[in-house]
Amino acid sequence: MMEWRWLPFQDLSAAQLYAAMQLRQRVFVVEQTCVFLDADGIDQHSWHGLGYLPNGELGAYARIVPPGKAFDYPSIGRVVTAPELRGSGGGYELMQQAMLHTIRLFPGHQIKIGAQAHLQRFYARFGFEPVGELYDEDGIAHIHMIAPPLSRSTVSM
Repeated sequence: MMEWRWLPFQDLSAAQLYAAMQLRQRVFVVEQTCVFLDADGIDQHSWHGLGYLPNGELGAYARIVPPGKAFDYPSIGRVVTAPELRGSGGGYELMQQAMLHTIRLFPGHQIKIGAQAHLQRFYARFGFEPVGELYDEDGIAHIHMIAPPLSRSTVSM
């Protein structure tokens, strides 16, 4: 179990922002060898979920983007767990927390994500269904997925 903090961009400390960017770059840029502009101008409009391990290190991160900034619906993006947490349920905990917080911020809305195609089954556990065709993003196959409006009790499974 991680300790969760959800903060709008302006409330992030320099250390929190640095840790989030470091984790994102460690996985998306270095591990997945994707050369892309991670600082895409959307962070300033988003809520940032920081999952801290008992030792105080950042183990998981996601951002919640309001409607109109990336998609017409609220979205969850930059979903990432530290490599050493994979297989431990950390990704499930992260998405559960992200879904709950998105529902709190935007009740009654569908949620849209741009998922790596190989993770469709993982996201389906949270009610996401694929829409449209596969597309290439930074050399990795992705697909858009949408979850219908959910309640907190639906996500607390």
